[in-house]
Amino acid sequence: MPSFRGRPQPVLGPPGGAAVFLVVTVDPGGETAARETLAELAGWQRAFAFPHPDAGLTCVAGVGAEAWDRLYGTPRPAALHPFRELAGPRHHAVSTPGDLLFHIRATRPDVCFALTAEIMKGLRGAATVQDEVHAFAYYDARNLLGFIDGTENPVGPDAAETALVGDEDPEFRGGSYAVVQKYLHDVAAWEELTTEEQERVVGRAKSTGLELDAPGSHKEVNTVLGPDGGEQRILRAAMPFGRPGRGEFGTYFIAYARDPQITETMLRRMFLGTPAGGPDPLLDFSRAVTGTLFFVPSADLLQDLSAHGKPR
Repeated sequence: MPSFRGRPQPVLGPPGGAAVFLVVTVDPGGETAARETLAELAGWQRAFAFPHPDAGLTCVAGVGAEAWDRLYGTPRPAALHPFRELAGPRHHAVSTPGDLLFHIRATRPDVCFALTAEIMKGLRGAATVQDEVHAFAYYDARNLLGFIDGTENPVGPDAAETALVGDEDPEFRGGSYAVVQKYLHDVAAWEELTTEEQERVVGRAKSTGLELDAPGSHKEVNTVLGPDGGEQRILRAAMPFGRPGRGEFGTYFIAYARDPQITETMLRRMFLGTPAGGPDPLLDFSRAVTGTLFFVPSADLLQDLSAHGKPR
């Protein structure tokens, strides 16, 4: 396992029963309030968590490429850049504005709500909300298409090795790169498929989540092999969200990785296809409406940057 500079933010935590995904842009002149909010974040999280120790409240904060330059004026993490749009023959991965990401998790939605409200109080008049999604755990870790999600996630030391920057970028050791996309599902069209047809699209059994032999499936397209032939992984923390009264059913996709190129390779395969085929057949039923990339500094580095504008 790599050695880390400071304590990582709670990237490796469990999904929780509830989550809020908040993406904002910092308004001109709002840089000081943004830095102060990031500096206060850990204290706010502790304050809201203390009366409810069983809620498991955590918050991860990420900073986009352009905001990094505005807020800190120090060299960016090596792989931090704006999210790259992907325009395929049939599907489109959009790139949307986002300076700050707040990924809030707990077993209860009320404590997520309370911390989100405090963050927005700190950013009042200084930032514009680009996206706010209140998500939830659905049955036995399923998405709103009915399939178990996240079965391939690494655990334990493998999770840290997958998600946290190591000696390849020593100034930012213990950080992570977060790619976020909001997907909306055409549930009506999906439900017209038989279970067997859905399983061929996903590449897994619907009841158990076990892999199936399904060439060209979502599972196959998202399997990326490294130079040594081993599978390259990301740490997914996606969660369902929706408003049935408005016909909105979705998945908020968030992937943490020590190298965003792994996630970006998966997305290129999904949206643009591969020499062997593609694109991802699941995109016939799921449409990406946002796309942003953030760097998640270690907890100590975030405090240093926010309080002093540069690492100590």
